[in-house]
Amino acid sequence: MKISVLVVDGVFDSGLASVLDVLQTAGELRHEVPQPPPPWDVACVSPYETTVRTAAGHRVDAVSPGAAPVPDALVVPAAGHRQAGPLAEWVASPEREAARELVRQARAARTAIAAACTGTFLLAESGVLDGQPATTTWWLAPDFRQRYPQVLLDETRMLAHAPGVTTAGAATAHLDLALSLVRDRSPALAELTARYLLIDSRPAQAGYAVPSHLARTDPLVAGYERWVREHLEQPLRIADVARGLGVSERTLQRAVDRVLGMSPLRFAQRIRLEQAAHLLRTTGLPTDAVARRVGYENATTLTTLLRERLGTTPGQLRRQAPAGVS
Repeated sequence: MKISVLVVDGVFDSGLASVLDVLQTAGELRHEVPQPPPPWDVACVSPYETTVRTAAGHRVDAVSPGAAPVPDALVVPAAGHRQAGPLAEWVASPEREAARELVRQARAARTAIAAACTGTFLLAESGVLDGQPATTTWWLAPDFRQRYPQVLLDETRMLAHAPGVTTAGAATAHLDLALSLVRDRSPALAELTARYLLIDSRPAQAGYAVPSHLARTDPLVAGYERWVREHLEQPLRIADVARGLGVSERTLQRAVDRVLGMSPLRFAQRIRLEQAAHLLRTTGLPTDAVARRVGYENATTLTTLLRERLGTTPGQLRRQAPAGVS
């Protein structure tokens, strides 16, 4: 399988290294599984220079896309921008047109495309995600959603698959993205590679998201988030909360959906589950008591929601407790 990895000035160092390390490790281990897949032929390509500067200032050698073998897949690692403003300027700048065009050409040629973290913004800016399900780095999801409303964004997912396009979440999701490329050829090899590199299964990034960070991009949504946190143990009535915030229920629903892509009830559930996970990791409270503290009737309801929404269980969270918590 021939893979081109797009590298441009400012590429995120650990993202690029994660992709290359996983593919190299898989290549070295492939003979240890039955029916090994063919080797991976990986090339770093750049439509700009043959030597690229990473975000940390390291140099990476690259070849022009035309000098590399015709790829089966094009991988787009993250750019080293952590704030929405500079990232938006970067992906939309005239200097990035060659990179955007490379992505569009790959799509037209039906080459598989994969991107992680802020690299997903380059895909969206190129138009290849229009009408497709996608994920991105969770803390930039409100900005992604507002800038690219035609993309079917679900930032709770670690990986999102669409026909010919795979996107991954924040930072270390590059590992999950690279493993998905290996898994497409050999699930057994992907599992073996994950074991060697100590990569755990992480089906969702919702458990890592900080709801207050997502909400602060809009004053009304931030106000709603504060109210929910101050009344975690109480029943939630959206109409009463909206009235207390001085808006209609419909206005509140629209604001939360516009910023976060979910209903006010679903966002409240995220906040409650985040607090429940924190209590399970840091206290010895019984699960029933934790459930009541965050507004649920019993441990069964909480356990079900933790599994469905965060991909975890009370037992798994307790095993993450710091030393001394019992």
